Order: sequence, then C-alpha cells, then structure tokens
Amino acid sequence: MLKMSTLFLRTLRDDPADAEVASHKLLIRAGYVRRIAAGIYSWLPLGVITLRNIERVIREEMDIAGFQEVHFPSLLPRDAYETTNRWDEYGPALFRLQDRKGGDYLLGPTHEEMFTLMVKGEYSSYKDLPLSIYQIQTKFRDEARPRSGIIRGREFVMKDSYSFDIDDEGLEISYQSHRQAYVRTFDRLGMKYNIVKAVSGAMGGSKSEEFLAPCPTGEDTYVLCPSCGFAANVEAMVTKVPAQDFSKVAAFEELDTPNTPTIDSLVAVLNEKFGGGFTGADTLKNVMMMADGKAISVLVPGDREVDVKRLQENLSGVHELRVFEDADFAKFPSLVKGYIGPQDAKKSGITVYADPRIAPGTAWVTGANKKDRHARNVVNGRDFTPDSYVEAAEVRAGDACPECSTAVIIDRAIEIGHIFQLGRKYAKALDLTVLDSNGKSQVVTMGSYGIGVSRAVAAIAEQTHDEIGLNWPVELAPAKVHIVAAGKDDLLFDTAIELATKLEAQSITTMVDDRRDASPGVKFKDAELIGNPVIVVVGKALAEGNVEIRVRKTGDKKEVPLTSAVSAIAELLK
Repeated sequence: MLKMSTLFLRTLRDDPADAEVASHKLLIRAGYVRRIAAGIYSWLPLGVITLRNIERVIREEMDIAGFQEVHFPSLLPRDAYETTNRWDEYGPALFRLQDRKGGDYLLGPTHEEMFTLMVKGEYSSYKDLPLSIYQIQTKFRDEARPRSGIIRGREFVMKDSYSFDIDDEGLEISYQSHRQAYVRTFDRLGMKYNIVKAVSGAMGGSKSEEFLAPCPTGEDTYVLCPSCGFAANVEAMVTKVPAQDFSKVAAFEELDTPNTPTIDSLVAVLNEKFGGGFTGADTLKNVMMMADGKAISVLVPGDREVDVKRLQENLSGVHELRVFEDADFAKFPSLVKGYIGPQDAKKSGITVYADPRIAPGTAWVTGANKKDRHARNVVNGRDFTPDSYVEAAEVRAGDACPECSTAVIIDRAIEIGHIFQLGRKYAKALDLTVLDSNGKSQVVTMGSYGIGVSRAVAAIAEQTHDEIGLNWPVELAPAKVHIVAAGKDDLLFDTAIELATKLEAQSITTMVDDRRDASPGVKFKDAELIGNPVIVVVGKALAEGNVEIRVRKTGDKKEVPLTSAVSAIAELLK
C-alpha cells in the first residue's frame, strides 16, 4: 500500500504559472510530474505508477497479438541514419552529438533503422516471416516549441513496433493486426478516440492512419463527415476543385489600387470601383516563404490563411519552413510587399505552389508586382502557371467532404497513435532481403506502428478530469482505492491500515492518507486532486461500525458496514 505519511509527494494548491492545459496543471499540482526544462519532465512516484500501468496494458495487448518485445539504446551511431539519408532529412529536430573521439551520434527520435538492421542480422528466408517486434522506450526530438506539459516534450516514452513481410499482401494483414491491437489497447485505457486518415510525412510509406483522442485543447485538428463517416486529419484532407473553362474570361487588366496592402483593403476598393459583390474569396493571396533556404510562393484564396503545418506535411522533403522576413525581401527587390502576384515569379527564380482551390482556369484578383497596383482576370494557365499543387490552405468546417461532398465538421484532438505501411523504403536502403520460395532475393516490406505512452497519460487526464482534479480509470490509477483517516483517534488510523491490508490481500491496490498533521478537509481535497477511482472515508461513521465509500467519477457516496467494506468495494470496482 501507499502511505501518504511516507509517500514522496507534495500537492500544490495553485496552478503553475507556465501551465497551459488542464492535464499540465493537474499532473503538476497532484504531484505526478515536475518540470526540469522546456519539454523535459521528471516523474514522481504517482506518475511512475500511472505510466507503468499504461505500459502494462500496452504490453499485454501487444503480446496477445503475437508481437515480441525487444529493446534498443537511445544513443545511436550516425552510420545507419546516413545510409537512409535521415541524418540530414530529419532536420533540426534531431539531437546530434559527438563522443570524445569525434564520432557522430544521435539520440533516437524513432528506430526504423535499428529494427531493420536487427532483422537483417537474424533472418534470411521467407520462412522466417511474417514477424512483428516492438519496444517501449524513451525518445528524443528537439521540438522548436515544447508545450502543453508532457503532451509535446523533447523527451518522451513511446511504444514503437514494426512488421516484416515478404509481400504487400502480408503487409496488409500485419497492418490490420496492429490496427485491431490498437483498438483493444485504447479501449482498455478507457479513451475516447477516432481513427482518421493521415499523411506519412517524414516517415515515408503509403497507407497511414492516426488514432486521435478528442480534446478541446488538442494540437491536432481533424475533419469528420457526418454523412459518409470520412475522417482525416487536416494534413490529409483532400480538396477537389475541377478545372475551369477560361475561354470567356476577360483579358488581364491592371488596376490602380492605392493603399491596399491587405486583402480587406483591396476588397473595399474593388467593391467601390466595380459596384460591389467582391469578397476575399475572389482574391489570390501570395504568401512568400523560405523552404530549406529557397524562396517559394504559396497561393491560396484571399479569404484563407496558409496552414503551415499542413503545407509542410505535404511538401515532400522540406524540413524548415518559415514566412519571409524583411531580410528575405531585400534579396528579391522585384517583390513589392502587399502587391505580389504569381505572374513574374519564374523570372525571380521563385517556385510557385498552388493550393488545389487555385484550379487551372480559375480567375483571380491579385498583385500586379507594382506598388499600389493590382490586376484582375488573372487566370491560372493563361497568365501564370504553378510549378506544383499542394494542400496548403486552412481547412474549415463546412468544406466539402472529398468522398461525398457533404459539409464536414472539425474537431481538435491529441494524437495518441499512428500506424504506417512503410513499404520497402528502409529495407531497400539497408539491404534487408530474404530468399523467397524460388530461391530469389526479395526486399522485405515493412509496417511501422507507434503509441505515445507518456502522452497517453496526459491525454487520459485531459479526457477524464473535472473541476476538482484528476479522475483515473480503474486500471490506470496509482491506486484503485484511496482511504482517508478523517480524525485524530488512533482507532481511525488503525482501521484504515487494517482495511487497506485486507484490500491489498485481494489484489486491490490502496493509498492510505495516514497523515496525523493534515486536516480532514486537506485530505479530502488531496484525494479528489489525485484522482483514484474510489475514496473510502474512515471517520465519524465508524462509531456505528460503518465507513463511507465515494465514487470519484460520479460523486456518489454511501455508508456500508466495515465488516462488508472489502466485498462492497470489490463489487464497485467491477
């Protein structure tokens, strides 16, 4: 049992100043984690128990599915990541370091290379496959903006597993097996979640899905179709706009538009000059950005912003993406801020990316590349031609579902799992081959499957907390039962310990508040803050042979005889 008189725990009454979301506030106040630096946290005993409970559930479901556990170091040599090009491709998020001899190493953000090389070293025949192996381990990523406590940190615990198959049919079977194991895992963790279509991003591969836990403060945005059930994160949302016939569009016309550097000011002048009816959706916004040091122009309708995260996920091979700064404009004197159009981009060596809403044949009002001048009837395919199309504009509620055209709804969530069909990218780069039934060498195909373990602690806290504290599901709580000795008499404390001992004998974990110097009010507040699912009060009712049982989640409470308390609690926990 956990005795609060000796437990390494200090609860806080006030929210920490740097906490942004409920889980961050409550996990610190209740004594689960402590901040060391931006994105780096220590885990106190209550946090460790909860984290290990989540790991246990994950391990049990992985093992039931037939996956086998392995373990890799966090400190990894450069060589394998150089072979797959990820030493450079991973960009600034990779922690790189050197040993005393000048050898290059990294702190592992993910372990595709290590898994691939492990299997290469052990297996050589198709008879060895299929294989699925996993680990639960600490990962490192140099996040530019660590935030929301342990939801987005620079050091975190992750379960990552990989499947190895001889062909694509086998990969699909392994993928579905992992998918089903994830469903069972998140169901056991008591989480609400949606499975949505996703993009593979830096991981590579083809088919990709995310498991998202709905949460108002979540950093991921996803769309749902209420009609056909389509679900995708915004990065994977597809925009379908057919090409237009521009044969009847009037000729390109340059306009005098003084003092109109913004979309709103431009629309006001257009309506004044041409009798109304213009909106931001009629204008073309040219957002200048630097992509890995190269200038690009991103075209979106004037009534929408560029979603930088969405853009970067869909720009293959781009690691650093930022909006133009004054120093960048100085290098391109032909660009007139507030009056940029795509017509002359190629002359300046600027690559032009267009959101699919800027479909071939569509006509726009945009900058004329001259101060105080715009142009109308600027047609894609006649007056300018994008180098490429990329999903870049922000997605909104009411946008058309790509499957059935119904207006979609938008929600926010925390990503808790991600599954990929990697294919042969890493196996080919690292020469992972086996002999098939005909004795011919075949490149193995792989799948990758991740669960954010430490992130799940925060996600569950976000979904289950209330206004007074944490509220853990039974299987994950630091203790199933929190016993409060509410008074000064020795009999109350002796009874609390005796009851806890009997519960522990029934494999019901307990926490006993046996502090002599804390008032009942303080003890009750701590019990509510810590969030164990059942609270038992050993107090005044003991004079009549009773104890009070409270359900933390609902607030329901009742008195039961002490003699039947163990059986009543066990039944309640079922």
